[in-house]
Amino acid sequence: MPRFHATEELLQAYAAGHLDEALSLLVATHTALCPECRHEVERLEGVGGALLEELEPTELGEDALERVMSRLDESETDLDIPETMSAPVKGDIVVPEPLRSYLGASLDTLAWKTLGNVSEVNLLPQDNAVRTKLLRIRAGSAIPQHTHEGAEITMVLSGGFTDEHGHYLRGDVSVADNQIEHRPVADPGEDCLCITVTDAPLRFTGPVGRWLNMFVRF
Repeated sequence: MPRFHATEELLQAYAAGHLDEALSLLVATHTALCPECRHEVERLEGVGGALLEELEPTELGEDALERVMSRLDESETDLDIPETMSAPVKGDIVVPEPLRSYLGASLDTLAWKTLGNVSEVNLLPQDNAVRTKLLRIRAGSAIPQHTHEGAEITMVLSGGFTDEHGHYLRGDVSVADNQIEHRPVADPGEDCLCITVTDAPLRFTGPVGRWLNMFVRF
């Protein structure tokens, strides 16, 4: 059972359908592993449905039926569905749906890029500054101390890591911003696999970090 949950603001926006694809994917994957947040989303959706029922009905435009019928005539290939969702992956039990369907391959065959103790693979095309990645941190190793130029939301899929703010295990969500400086260290014995969404690069701190900033951009 996760101890660190998605924030209430994230859950409210997700239930209302206001999150972008990257954060929707992360929150949906978290709720697949977290009964508490899953029930909260269901509650929020119920509240939203009740509010809709109280709204006064509005008159439809003359072309409303025609627009609905045209949508029904669209084939599946006409819809905006990511290509990676066409081939669900079997066997990677550490990766729950809906994330599993985004991979399009098993974890071992993804195009991992490795830098030091950290490997990464992009899950979605970069949207402006937003990056959505799988991160794999080698067991017992650390990401250098850093802060953030924007927001970073991370959810653990397997293994775990510890930083100045807690010990995060499967299903846990870590939220960091430019007010937080930390040094995540993967638990010994098992690589830490995470999904992470950032809207700005990390900024390494300390003497070594300032040097890294000239060459590395996460």
